[in-house]
Amino acid sequence: MRSQEPPSIIGSSPLSGLSGATGWINSTPLTAKQLRGKVVLVDFWDYSCINCIRAIPYVRAWSDKYKDSGLVVIGVHTPEFDIEKLLPNVQKAVNKFGITYPVALDNNYGIWKAFHNQYWPAHYFIDAKGKVRYEHFGEGEYDQSEKWIQELLKEANAKPMAASTVSVHGEGAQAAADMNDVRSPETYIGYARADHFVSPGGIKQDMEQLYTEPNHLLLNEWGIAGKWLDHRQVAVLGASGGKIVFRFHARDLHLVLGPTIDGKPVRFRVTIDGQAPGVNHGVDTDAQGNGAVTEHRLYQLVRQKGVVADHTFVIEFLDPGVQAFSFTFG
Repeated sequence: MRSQEPPSIIGSSPLSGLSGATGWINSTPLTAKQLRGKVVLVDFWDYSCINCIRAIPYVRAWSDKYKDSGLVVIGVHTPEFDIEKLLPNVQKAVNKFGITYPVALDNNYGIWKAFHNQYWPAHYFIDAKGKVRYEHFGEGEYDQSEKWIQELLKEANAKPMAASTVSVHGEGAQAAADMNDVRSPETYIGYARADHFVSPGGIKQDMEQLYTEPNHLLLNEWGIAGKWLDHRQVAVLGASGGKIVFRFHARDLHLVLGPTIDGKPVRFRVTIDGQAPGVNHGVDTDAQGNGAVTEHRLYQLVRQKGVVADHTFVIEFLDPGVQAFSFTFG
């Protein structure tokens, strides 16, 4: 009988990796032994990752629907940027996204390595005996994932589960992407992974430099203007009036930003092809393109209402000190 049991697709007990958590939110520390007999969904996420943000409404809905049937959802927050290791920043995100299930902080990538994970988001579906039976990377195929939850709960409880699936309608940055019309990739501003940068003279690593705006941008090219100090993960603006420009093709444009090092807000103004965004503004700007960076997170700056086409995006910062990390699209 033992030889006929379905195998674990990842090791014998990857949940033992929970011992590598550097902290917990919404729960005391959980162990593989405590979770024996429970169906577990492990969700690797990062609070500035747009793909994770769009998946969270589904994970949250599954937790609410199946927790009384024996499902335990664990969000494993593995940070992409160093600033995302700070507990207050993660706690703000947990509160903002309405996450009530346990969240393990994985600042040292201990849990990530135990699951041999490589992606945000990544969902691992674990049966009541601790074996990983299904995995899914990225967005989409939510009905299939939920059917795996139902199947594993049926096995654990020895009784049938309702076959209906949750209906989710994300709002703001959590709304589903228009992936059929996204032609711009995630783009990093820190020099370690800064592709397609075209400001004259290139990036000066770890040195404050006065940059000038590119004269012409092809699709997915970008640049900066003003006094910036570019580090491996982040660029920091040294004087007011600095800009970031990007030629993009997508319905939504997001930018991961943080306020000054000492937490002071930074005001900004956005334009699309030299004009105020109007109805095409994102949730973090108004129709005139005005907004403010008040905390470290992803800011939705553009959401187009009409036909998606190539456009030139410009964000000008009216105060110094902003921290700029990466663009994402949807």
